[in-house]
Amino acid sequence: MNAPTFITTGEPAGIGPEISLRAAHAIEARCVLLGDAALLQACAQEMGIAWPPPAHLTIEHVPIAVPAVPGKLDQRNAGYVLALLDRAIDACMDGEAASIVTAPVQKSVINDAGFPFTGHTEYLAVKTRTPHVVMLLVSGKGSVPLRVALATTHLPLADVPKAITQESLSATLDVMQHDLRARFGITAPRIAVTGLNPHAGEGGHLGREEIDVIAPAIAAARARGIDAIGPLPADTVFVPNQLARFDAVLAMYHDQGLPVLKHASFGHGVNVTLGLPFVRTSVDHGTALDLAGTGTADAGSMIAALELAAQLARR
Repeated sequence: MNAPTFITTGEPAGIGPEISLRAAHAIEARCVLLGDAALLQACAQEMGIAWPPPAHLTIEHVPIAVPAVPGKLDQRNAGYVLALLDRAIDACMDGEAASIVTAPVQKSVINDAGFPFTGHTEYLAVKTRTPHVVMLLVSGKGSVPLRVALATTHLPLADVPKAITQESLSATLDVMQHDLRARFGITAPRIAVTGLNPHAGEGGHLGREEIDVIAPAIAAARARGIDAIGPLPADTVFVPNQLARFDAVLAMYHDQGLPVLKHASFGHGVNVTLGLPFVRTSVDHGTALDLAGTGTADAGSMIAALELAAQLARR
């Protein structure tokens, strides 16, 4: 029998427990829901969700530090949030789980509690000793599937230019090429690479990163057999007839690529971490503290994340 998907329920004061329960009930694949059992039971009862859960869904109790209040962050539960992730990672590394789907966490409260944490992507890389991971957002909506990867992730904008190097771009393109083939089944991926500056630097008049860093990295990738094109202006690469030429876009920084994808598919997009030794997907949104406990949170992105995780793990 195929191994189940492990679901981490995320920040307990946010919508993670709710959307995790809704999504796990909405699909038929085997799932293990990680979280405080009393919290999940109370959440299910408030939403009118069947309890005990159906046969395909197992609840694995991970004790919370202090009772969670919807919408109210508590630093004392930061360790609990990370314990959920650690359990899921161990399960995947040991072959107990086929994939991980993560509900959103609140990075600020984890850091305020004294745990260095910049995001799921970076945390998973450190815990699995993976030298290079890539954040990829996926939308299946519309006539042209949209896949946007990031050359840098959670950095202040002022730190982005120096974080973009030929070495890092080469590693990112290698990971994208491998996982687009192995995970997504795309035999010959076509990758659009954006520039960093407006108009991709305008021939050096608006910055030299395209000339000095990005173009050489693309040339080296092409020499290795990767069909990468660019650097292309970020303001036109997302035009539909341009997108139709490519299987994925590599954007240089977080807010260059993700606003476009979230505009096209917010609430139904999926975050995929490429380069890991297992499949990990997540939602395309945050903890939505203002919606926690109201029963109105949309689980569409969580359902899409579960469905994509199962699809990718089968490959």
